[in-house]
Amino acid sequence: MDLKLKGKTAVITGGSEGIGKGIARLFAKEGVDVAICARRKEPLEATAKEIAKEFGTKVIPIPADLRKDADAKAFIEQAHKALGRIDIMVNNAGSAAGGVIEHLTEDDWEKGLQLKFMGYVRCLRYVLPIMRAQGGGRVVNLIGNDGVKPSYWEICPGAANAAGQNLTLSLAGQYGRENISFVAVNPGPVRTERWAGLVDAMARDMKISREEADKLAPASIPMGRIAEVEEVASLVVMLASPLMEMVNGTMIEIDGGQDKPLMDRFRDKPKG
Repeated sequence: MDLKLKGKTAVITGGSEGIGKGIARLFAKEGVDVAICARRKEPLEATAKEIAKEFGTKVIPIPADLRKDADAKAFIEQAHKALGRIDIMVNNAGSAAGGVIEHLTEDDWEKGLQLKFMGYVRCLRYVLPIMRAQGGGRVVNLIGNDGVKPSYWEICPGAANAAGQNLTLSLAGQYGRENISFVAVNPGPVRTERWAGLVDAMARDMKISREEADKLAPASIPMGRIAEVEEVASLVVMLASPLMEMVNGTMIEIDGGQDKPLMDRFRDKPKG
């Protein structure tokens, strides 16, 4: 199927690794020129060089810390200047600390909400006037299923995700009439670099081997496995296509039908 993306432009936050890198790669494969940002300059530039070499498209690396309004503004402005227009905005950057409320510090909450929610707000504040001026655009917000499937272990990311989901649906109602559409993608567990660290933490806290810890995630998912980066990236790229324009103001989970969050299963597991 031709997704009609060739010649389009996209900006992607958190594009140096994991899901963001996977999205940038698939966009480039479809003939989309992209700008990516991340806080660390070296891996960001390495990713841009790798993707550009593989597909021959323009990949612009722009270091930015989206906890800072000035960095978000600079990222969007530099991306717009380099690409000429911004057809697609993918908000993906951000993570928040897991843990129960008794163990989460004020700093944990501040960092989680600043990047996982306010980073999205900042980028949208600057990209929406550009999309409005050019006559339209598409926003895909990568959020997370714990915003709609609450977990007491993931209350900080869950709170940020719920805010992001509300933001997405609210803006869809406001901007749809201006040909700017919004959709939220809510992944469950995904095998990324960050996931590897979580498995290490589970192994440490439960005092089991890493191999045993890595088997815990599929227990929360009827399909018996966690998602791969390429699966999430494929959904995002498809939803960014002009063919999906009427998919506006909605959310799509990509979690294999996960019913109970992984960390709740981990917490509820009888101690031997």
